[in-house]
Amino acid sequence: MWFNRKQFICVVSFLCLTSQFVMSQEPPRGEKSGIDSSVAASVPSQESSQRPNRSNSGPIELGPDDRAVYETPPEGFTIVREGIAHGKLEMIEYDSKTVGARRKMQVYTPPNYSAEKKYPVLYLLHGLGGDETEWQRFAAPHVILDNLIADGKAVPMIIVMPNGRAQKNDRAEGDIFRHAPAFANFERDLLDDVIPAIEQKYAVAAEREMRAIAGLSMGGGQSLNFGLHHLDVFAWIGAFSAAPNTKPPQELIPEVEAAKSKLKLLWLSCGNQDGLIRIGQNMHTFLKENGIPHVWHVDGHGHDPEHWKRSLYWFCQGIFKAN
Repeated sequence: MWFNRKQFICVVSFLCLTSQFVMSQEPPRGEKSGIDSSVAASVPSQESSQRPNRSNSGPIELGPDDRAVYETPPEGFTIVREGIAHGKLEMIEYDSKTVGARRKMQVYTPPNYSAEKKYPVLYLLHGLGGDETEWQRFAAPHVILDNLIADGKAVPMIIVMPNGRAQKNDRAEGDIFRHAPAFANFERDLLDDVIPAIEQKYAVAAEREMRAIAGLSMGGGQSLNFGLHHLDVFAWIGAFSAAPNTKPPQELIPEVEAAKSKLKLLWLSCGNQDGLIRIGQNMHTFLKENGIPHVWHVDGHGHDPEHWKRSLYWFCQGIFKAN
């Protein structure tokens, strides 16, 4: 178990609230694959009055560094645009030796995808109450990328959205907190099963400089835990309102100079209304004190899809680029 006693109390309160919030927005599940990105995703609106109360996660104390680095994205950045090329969003299956089961993940391929090219890949992870469809429902990453690519603001890339709950029943149902250990188990499923399956099926560049990992909440913690522990695999790491499954920064970065030399981008964000902001603050403080370049972006939102989709919008513009 990776939580200390204080973190355990914090995460229980947070996760119980998150489960009610996320599960209340679960759509009916179907088996349809090959979802076309020209179909607009339904992204729930999050008014401040509808956000779960995160007060049990601890008091929010903001410092001078806890401010927005980026502007608000332009209006309509998650809306399907006519007159531009669209990529493809499809559900695929793969054999997981780690879990011992056939599992699902969603994959976005960019407009004009060609097997003759080699594309970089972003592995995008969901939260505790989500699954392989959560990003599509909350943030429409396929639409965001279509629009960014059309504007020349993002590199054409493949986005992989797997199920980060590495167990045979990987549905977000029942007492979802008891499934937390499966999120840690996903480290092996990602490295040993997901990545090889993607690199076998798609035209993917296999160098570390062409792999990114990012996630929201529990998936943000996974991204830091897995990405920083495997800098030989990932060069670009993003965590959006990382949850208490995040390991201490001293444990994640035991060799400061190695992190400085290998990281292409370490991107952290949180909302200033999010009771979990202390996790990002602690990571930012460690990185700053040790001179490790990174982004720390704090906007005016809570622990909600509005923050996550805006973070994804900016993160995708910074990865797989020389500068």
